[in-house]
Amino acid sequence: MKNGFKLSAVIPAPPAEIYKAWLSTKGHTAMTGSPAKVDGKIGGKFTAWDGYIFGTTLELIGDQFIVQAWRTSEFPDEAPDSLVEISLKEIKGGTKVTLTHSQIPEGQAESYRQGWEDFYFKPMLEYFGK
Repeated sequence: MKNGFKLSAVIPAPPAEIYKAWLSTKGHTAMTGSPAKVDGKIGGKFTAWDGYIFGTTLELIGDQFIVQAWRTSEFPDEAPDSLVEISLKEIKGGTKVTLTHSQIPEGQAESYRQGWEDFYFKPMLEYFGK
């Protein structure tokens, strides 16, 4: 995928729990371990990691799918928002979380791929694994 990637992880929690956490200030903060502010409805704004990440929720399918316009403070001013799609599928042992991140500014995709692993999937595994 040009200027994008797809990642998956199995998180030991039901889809509804992950969906709710992703879309709430308290839940997002708890599952990542960093302050977030989330208005969890379509058109709602969010910020995470002390304002480094910010954007707008574009589409929601209850407990299954989240689409967000997403950017960081490292995006060039003229760059459009990237697109993050989070798919939640219940499987044995929890939820398969598949994250597709596309339309990333040239040359930045690899650092965001690592960021999702280090600052989302790893803390989520720890948080939901308790």
